[in-house]
Amino acid sequence: MQQPAHGGNLAWAAALAGCPRDAILDFSASISPLGPPDSAIAAIKSQLDSLKHYPQPEYSDLRLALGHFHQLPPEWILPGNGSAELLTLVGRELAALAATILLTPAFGDYYRTLAAYNAKVLELPINWSHLSFVNDDTSLSVDSQRLEIRGQKTNDKGLLLNNPHNPTGKLFSRQEILPLLEEFALVVVDEAFMDFLPPDAEQSLIRVVQEHKNLVVLRSLTKFYSLPGLRLGYAIAHPDYLSRWQSWRDPWPVNNLAAAAAIAVIADQAFQQQTWQWLPPTRNQLFQGLAAIGGLQPYPGAANFLLVESQQSTQLQQKLLQHHQILIRDCLSFKELGERFFRVAVRSVSDNQRLLTAMQALV
Repeated sequence: MQQPAHGGNLAWAAALAGCPRDAILDFSASISPLGPPDSAIAAIKSQLDSLKHYPQPEYSDLRLALGHFHQLPPEWILPGNGSAELLTLVGRELAALAATILLTPAFGDYYRTLAAYNAKVLELPINWSHLSFVNDDTSLSVDSQRLEIRGQKTNDKGLLLNNPHNPTGKLFSRQEILPLLEEFALVVVDEAFMDFLPPDAEQSLIRVVQEHKNLVVLRSLTKFYSLPGLRLGYAIAHPDYLSRWQSWRDPWPVNNLAAAAAIAVIADQAFQQQTWQWLPPTRNQLFQGLAAIGGLQPYPGAANFLLVESQQSTQLQQKLLQHHQILIRDCLSFKELGERFFRVAVRSVSDNQRLLTAMQALV
């Protein structure tokens, strides 16, 4: 079976481990272990009878709820079948520009959507203080102080980045990104992991989207709320973009159960607070445990995963599967990282300890 490009491929992992899929402890997909929330399950059950009806063509109830959640008019919000569907629509928009600047290492789906429309891609590495992703010949650098444009014209180009950054976990400040809105024709910020930061720490650009017609923000509801099987995300952008994208795509991309779950979870303040209280100490405990193992170097991050440097990542992944039924995310799909890195989700304290114990026995 082919090596997966994404995390969470339990069929591949189970085949390699020689065990049932439900026996795999999955650290490869960065999904919260706290959910799905009870509010989501209750909403889904309450809407089972709606399966005999088509979804609302305009998703007016869902857009109204999301608009209230973000304090935006609903016409600035477009729900989608996961943020992946919306990324594909954005890729078509970016392909109309002279080029798209892609911060690397980059999520593999960015390459997919840009290649689908033959977009010209300019790869520019992140200059992160803890990682050697620096290339002095590039025209864009990102460091812990600011984002800086230099060397070539950018007002006919697009910029695609995620914040917090995947796979490094680096959080860019709002002030680092805002100047780029004056430099690029279109700036797309994928905030799939932003909701893991509490309101006083998050750096979302949603609050300024109405001030910048060239800004698109993508959000996911599947990682924070543990709902990847429902496939639900949304784009926040100028209504001119959203109406055009709506005309490009198939009808009814979001099913009734997903829409009901979304409306319920964004109002679930208890679950949100629980997650914000759980993540920092649990992530730090996992970080300290990994750092104590010889041969491993974890890097601090702001999301619910950690990037770890190791000289034997692929071998470690295979041994963890075969001997402990634990799946970690290799970084082979990030060509800048390759064999030297792996990524692990932050799970429960007991799951994290099981991972650490297994790694101590293998490394």
